[in-house]
Amino acid sequence: MPLRRVRLSPPDAPEIHAALDELRRELDISVGFPHEMLADADESVRSPRLPDADETAIPFVTLDPRRSMDLDQALHIERRANGYRVRYAIADVAAFVTPGGAMDQEAQRRGQTLYAPDGNARLYPPQLSEGVGSLLPNETHPALVWTMEVDETGEGVEVHVRRALVRSRAKLDYPSVQRSLDDGSADELVQLLREVGTLRQEREARRGGVTLPIPEQVVEKGADGYRLEYRAPLPVEGWNAQISLMTGMAAAELMLGARVGVLRTLPAADEKALARLRRTAKALGVTWGDAVSYADFIRTLDANISEQAAVLTESTVVLRGAGYLAFDGEAPARAVHAGVASTYAHTTAPLRRLVDRYVGEVCLAVSVGADVPDWARSALPALPATMEESSRRAQQYEGGIVSTVEAAVLEHSVGQTFEAVVVDVDEHDNAGTVQLREPAVTARCEGEDLPLGEPVEVRLEVADVSKRLVRFELAR
Repeated sequence: MPLRRVRLSPPDAPEIHAALDELRRELDISVGFPHEMLADADESVRSPRLPDADETAIPFVTLDPRRSMDLDQALHIERRANGYRVRYAIADVAAFVTPGGAMDQEAQRRGQTLYAPDGNARLYPPQLSEGVGSLLPNETHPALVWTMEVDETGEGVEVHVRRALVRSRAKLDYPSVQRSLDDGSADELVQLLREVGTLRQEREARRGGVTLPIPEQVVEKGADGYRLEYRAPLPVEGWNAQISLMTGMAAAELMLGARVGVLRTLPAADEKALARLRRTAKALGVTWGDAVSYADFIRTLDANISEQAAVLTESTVVLRGAGYLAFDGEAPARAVHAGVASTYAHTTAPLRRLVDRYVGEVCLAVSVGADVPDWARSALPALPATMEESSRRAQQYEGGIVSTVEAAVLEHSVGQTFEAVVVDVDEHDNAGTVQLREPAVTARCEGEDLPLGEPVEVRLEVADVSKRLVRFELAR
């Protein structure tokens, strides 16, 4: 199931600090690092394993949220006679992390970087993840450079991976890039990103892939306290994501051809879940033709329309069951990621996700015709369990953080009524989920016969920061 993405401003309220500290204790999440890991990181910074190849002449740029410092990817696109050449430089974490060393052992325990308003629980120490390993601008860094030849339809026709030094020319952010595209001032690289990204989105539609346009929940702190709102993704974020998806699909093809690696998988939608979603759409008055597929239907929905937003929220149950699948010696029979509508692998975020380092190493070896390193190959069988446990913890952590901040925003409003929309109904309980119109809170609501997709008035019954709990009742 897709995670809600949460962007939080640093809080200063002691009760929020205490609640988040307790959440971390419950989930065994560490913001700091053991002494041995920091010492290992310091040593790796002094003596990285640098490649001989030099691609610093290529004018790569990074494109991320404005405040990000753990920059995993740098991009360059050029037009070719028969299409495009897309280069994607991915941070070479293996240049700094010794297999079996202190950093590697702690990363195995963590699995991925976890973000919070009062400090991130990073996968690797900041001197690596936000320093020498990050593709920061105007600095030379080691990377795995993916070169992908793409035809005029957006189809990838050739891929090659090699280690090389790279140098990003600029640290771009989504809002600024979108403004440049909207006002016509964007440079050629950014225009090509839109061009290739759009072609890839069209290919995704033809494959039957789906991307849920669920708004991002944003929490800001101003002079009057916390403010919550929802932010729809910018178009440029979708185009940029298509480059990452294309790389992940190319990685899957390389590994399947070599019959060794680890894939990201998602089973096909459950027929009962689809039937329930169709009933929901009908109840909300949202048209879903009998011959229209789930993916095509989702592309017609607008998250700014309350009834359609409710359908989008309900539709996440259709995309449940994502996991990882390791293989060695024989290609797996059931390897498709239903959301991507293709085979797919995580490989573009090694500073933030453990599995990507291993996928990168396998793909590099396959691409250059070398043996997969023993340290990478031997770790493959355990990776799915490690990543699935990490993902479970990440979901619980994200949910706890959101609930904490929502409770902090609402704690002085207990007993008040709010305008809301019912976005989910529990079929086995007199309760469901409501989304307030203001502030941007989504929480449990109790009441009989909650009208899915319809506006209601709800009364705030509980807003407890220490318990990370918000609960409403239907106002009569």
